[in-house]
Amino acid sequence: MRMDERLTQLLTQLRQTWHSTIPVSEFMQIVPLDYREGEFRVTAPIAPNINLHQTMFAGSIYTLMTLTGWGAVWLNQQLAGVAGDIVLADAHIRYLAPVTCDPVVTVQWPTVDLSPLQRGRRVKVKLAVQLYCDAKLCAVFEGLYVSAPKVS
Repeated sequence: MRMDERLTQLLTQLRQTWHSTIPVSEFMQIVPLDYREGEFRVTAPIAPNINLHQTMFAGSIYTLMTLTGWGAVWLNQQLAGVAGDIVLADAHIRYLAPVTCDPVVTVQWPTVDLSPLQRGRRVKVKLAVQLYCDAKLCAVFEGLYVSAPKVS
């Protein structure tokens, strides 16, 4: 199977995983867009996530950025052939500007060794996630994700 076909399958599986295990993600209509050269991109339409100011609700922004980071860890575990239960251990967000259009959230995957999961050890990954509305940076999110080996 070609890598682009594999990625398409993984992105579909990720969307299904989000929607079946985190119901708000389906309501928010969160969709993974692509994963190229280590950059993962995700979006959600503004309409179901709008607040009284006709901008994106801060809770929706936080959820979208949290799931983008989580999805990046999940995707890279799949690509590395390792499994782990991923949780967000610590996070900080800064809202820089109102989100007035459908956002695109990006995260660049750092160089991280995921192989300790195969040896029963957990892995920590620090990610910097950005949310753009058109070309404007509207929010930045720093998350520490921990992946623990799956117990059979």
